[in-house]
Amino acid sequence: MTDTETLIIGAGPAGLTAGYLLTKEGRDVIVIERDETYVGGISRTVDYKGFLFDVGGHRFFSKSKEVVDLWKEILPDDFIERPRLSRIFYGGKYYSYPLKAREALFNLGIFNSALCVLSYGWARMFPVKQPTTFHQWVRNQFGERLFSIFFKTYTEKVWGMSCNDISADWAAQRIKGLDLGTAIKNALGIRPRGKGQIKTLIESFQYPRRGPGMMWDAAAAKLRGRGGKVLMGRTLASLSWDEGARVWTVTATRASGATESFTARNIISSAPITELASALSPRPSSLPHARALRYRDFLTVALIIKTDRELFPDNWIYIHDPSVKVGRVQNFLSWSPAMVPEPGYACLGLEYFCFEGDGLWTSADAELIALAKEEIGRIGLIDPAFVTDACVVRQPKAYPVYDEDYRVHVKAVQGDLAARFPTLHLVGRNGMHKYNNQDHAMMTAMLTVRNILAGRQVYDVWGVNEDAEYSEAGTSGERAALGSERLVPTRAA
Repeated sequence: MTDTETLIIGAGPAGLTAGYLLTKEGRDVIVIERDETYVGGISRTVDYKGFLFDVGGHRFFSKSKEVVDLWKEILPDDFIERPRLSRIFYGGKYYSYPLKAREALFNLGIFNSALCVLSYGWARMFPVKQPTTFHQWVRNQFGERLFSIFFKTYTEKVWGMSCNDISADWAAQRIKGLDLGTAIKNALGIRPRGKGQIKTLIESFQYPRRGPGMMWDAAAAKLRGRGGKVLMGRTLASLSWDEGARVWTVTATRASGATESFTARNIISSAPITELASALSPRPSSLPHARALRYRDFLTVALIIKTDRELFPDNWIYIHDPSVKVGRVQNFLSWSPAMVPEPGYACLGLEYFCFEGDGLWTSADAELIALAKEEIGRIGLIDPAFVTDACVVRQPKAYPVYDEDYRVHVKAVQGDLAARFPTLHLVGRNGMHKYNNQDHAMMTAMLTVRNILAGRQVYDVWGVNEDAEYSEAGTSGERAALGSERLVPTRAA
């Protein structure tokens, strides 16, 4: 039995941020991580024969000065600035993302463009009052016709469900601040003043030279250097709370089947809520709510390309074509030249959204590679003959699903666990069932550490990421980080 002051479940951005900050304060920390090789969770960087690629692609930008400062503290010399370019592929044409009205309407043609503008006008005159679904929210902002062209197919690929079953929270969080009216005004050079002024679109971002895994490898190394432990290949098995002693007993299993036990005064968990609640003892009354939460899984087929020309300049391209299953294509050479080991090669990541156990997820790697090569050729991005090698990486529970009932379930779990387990702290994307960006996940950890150091709940961790409009429509980099979205207490400390 190993004793520690704080045990952290998960070595992703939230878990490692918490562990790093606690060890800076001289606190005893153990981090357990299920993966046997990589830290960083979904923000890890996979190395395949010297070709590096992300699981999803992770830009480094934030409104929070604290987060930007922490990035620089952990990884001071390895950031590069990269131009941001992402487009939509639809009907054999490319559209900028976020949408640019002039380009979109030109590509669609006069007839379709007129119908889109009329549809938008109708939606503005007769909006859905208090929209509750993704469909309703986007329809209000763009009109029904543009919703069906640019949002419906891709969104249903991502989530594997109808846009009528996805909460409006998803749209409000990820595309807030964008609508056709403001896009048209922007295209015509009309700049609203004051509160209605459009923020600058993100044109560049910081990125670790060899991918986001550099950041989390460095954080783990610094954590260990201060006496903390990061134990790989450990899966949470049980988590028992002794109310009288106010001590946790944690059991983890290894791939060999061996078990290890720990005692801790504090638990910080970035594990999916469903898994955490199932491991808890005494059994939480909100367990049915926890088990009702859903997740979308994800796999990347990385294609190694031999070519003497630039494939395309985008960091990634959204594939809205309904004739193919691929949802997004990453060009990792556009993220950083150091992601490729030698000139004359590129690495593309074809991303497929699925549910663990479905046909895509259970397909053999060879079948998935064949599918990816066929589809990349069908949409005309590259000739499949240029592919010299490939590999497949699967990521379970990549995205917490925002269905119509998720908020009720999360609220029930949040209240129940807070009341019964005062030293259990939930952080990060899956730990809180929030579609957090990397910086938001880090902020939840930073606030949690401050609460632990204070010995009481001073900061509202659950308030992080309630307003995420800068995901696509905000300003970028350090300029945006200076002086805004500071980490402030909910009440006087």
